Amino acid sequence: MNEWLANGLVVDIILLALVLEAGLLALLGRVRRLGVTLWLPNIAAGAALLVALRLAIADAAWTWVAAALGLALLAHVIDLRLRFEPQR
Repeated sequence: MNEWLANGLVVDIILLALVLEAGLLALLGRVRRLGVTLWLPNIAAGAALLVALRLAIADAAWTWVAAALGLALLAHVIDLRLRFEPQR
């Protein structure tokens, strides 16, 4: 298990599961006529955090890790804004 963590394989598997989840949600959203705005920012924030973790494990330059964390923050702020936007 430590080897999976050390080389980032577990993060890759989780990212793959996240992509599959997004695809399933998109498919279900089309069937039920729901927009992606309900879930896409949340998944994007989580994916960006996982990418930042993967980059850190791979010993990438700090600028790439910071960029991934910045994208996670942006997606999170968008998610919060959509959640707490006054209903019309």
